[in-house]
Amino acid sequence: MADKASVMKLREQTGAGILECKNALDEVNDDYDKALEIIKKKGFAKASGKEQRTTAEGRIGSYIHTNGKIGVMVEVNCETDFVARNEVFQQFLKDICMQIAATNPIAIKREDISAEIVEAQKRVFMEDAKGKPADISEKIVKGKLENFYKERCLLEQPFIKDDSQTIQDLLIAIIAKIGENIKINRFARLEVGGNS
Repeated sequence: MADKASVMKLREQTGAGILECKNALDEVNDDYDKALEIIKKKGFAKASGKEQRTTAEGRIGSYIHTNGKIGVMVEVNCETDFVARNEVFQQFLKDICMQIAATNPIAIKREDISAEIVEAQKRVFMEDAKGKPADISEKIVKGKLENFYKERCLLEQPFIKDDSQTIQDLLIAIIAKIGENIKINRFARLEVGGNS
């Protein structure tokens, strides 16, 4: 039987209901990581069922880093103004602002990165893999490109407050918890002396 601390930790991390967390832990004999995967998959199923719903409401959040040299604005959309005023939604908005300030992504998802930037990165990675056999070189380039996406695409980045989940995982958990479609629509990050 699942212990209360694990149930509460799983609930806090995923936003799933207490019973759903308990059942997931029971199903895998209290293996927390496996239970987390079960909840994430269920959350993804819930979230994917909502992804076509219109998100015409939302909020714009902002964050200025304590040194006053980095500033972020982000637009996060949801279905209703009621949810936009919700404490969970507001915290998510703040977390996304801080994530962008800390990690400097160039796009929300990999499909948003221009083909020119991707090709330029591939050329750099091919140069790094020069002299290796073709099949190994191809694997090196592919691996480095995946790492590039994980570093520079907001949804693929590890969450700065909990690196066991990505921003995509966090978004799915928020959608499951709130019950509405939520989208990170756009962002701007400014840094004194930078070109971002």
